[in-house]
Amino acid sequence: MATDTLSNHMAHADEHEHHDAGATKVFGFWVYLMSDLIIFGSLFATYAVLSGNTAGGPGPEDIFELPFVLVETFLLLFSSFTYGLAVLAMNADRLGQVKAWLGITFLLGAGFIGMEIYEFQHLIHEGFGPDRSAFLSSFFTLVGTHGLHVTFGLIWILVMLVQLSTKGLNDMTRPRILCLSLFWHFLDIVWICVFTIVYLMGVLA
Repeated sequence: MATDTLSNHMAHADEHEHHDAGATKVFGFWVYLMSDLIIFGSLFATYAVLSGNTAGGPGPEDIFELPFVLVETFLLLFSSFTYGLAVLAMNADRLGQVKAWLGITFLLGAGFIGMEIYEFQHLIHEGFGPDRSAFLSSFFTLVGTHGLHVTFGLIWILVMLVQLSTKGLNDMTRPRILCLSLFWHFLDIVWICVFTIVYLMGVLA
């Protein structure tokens, strides 16, 4: 009887320890996102200052194609929705659905990156590369930094798919899925700001 009681106490203590560790990881990731927010805030401020410095070259209204960027935006917005479905499936302990929704999220994010790479190549081919003007330098830096973050998120999704296939849903993979969820939704919010400030306001100004 005493042995069973001791075993139960140890099991509860171990469960509590794993819960605290997971909560600590998520909190630590929140701190990281706040530092990342400062980086993007600086890039947005730089773009706002330099957006009018075209050096006699094209301005936003000359090079941005809103229909194209709208498709990009919908891809990323929908990927955020599918990731939310993956988290709901995780909470319901449905491993297969978690992996399926993460796979769909990856495909949508990869489509977004593919379109962004095409846009950059097209601009550079037209002679509108980052060395053309301060406006284009700040544009490529801001949008490119966001694209690098999305690429890192895609790699992270692939890693999670491998870990879910080998380890399943456990105290290690669940906090990581939640941290990746925070990261992915954060990038979604940043892109909405990019679309509004850089593309929409640039074309309509």
